[in-house]
Amino acid sequence: MFTDKEINAKQLSPLNLAFIGDGVYEILVREMLVGEANRPVNDLHAESIKFVSATAQCEAYEKIKNDLTEDEEAVFRRGRNAKVSHSPKSASQGQYHIATGIEALFGYLYLCDRKERIRELFKIILDK
Repeated sequence: MFTDKEINAKQLSPLNLAFIGDGVYEILVREMLVGEANRPVNDLHAESIKFVSATAQCEAYEKIKNDLTEDEEAVFRRGRNAKVSHSPKSASQGQYHIATGIEALFGYLYLCDRKERIRELFKIILDK
């Protein structure tokens, strides 16, 4: 983590986990894209959308779902089942909930300082 503040991930709401997980997932995608090639920022943004959209995150879940531990699956379900206050424009309600579950999972792993596990799951997402 970048701050010295202790945060107990198990005590946070699933939407708080998804809030931080959204940023974690985004930085993984951005780092991967910048590592591939030096490109114009508009190209990087267009390419990143292919990974961070609710539809793409649903596909990501399909790739990792059989590799999740019981604890990770429970965190994902909490995020997926969280009550959201708005409906998505570019995805179905179900896709949006799955994407929220993915973000909650990545946020949880990050706050639990499980960066190696984040890398493992992201590698599975990219490799399949």
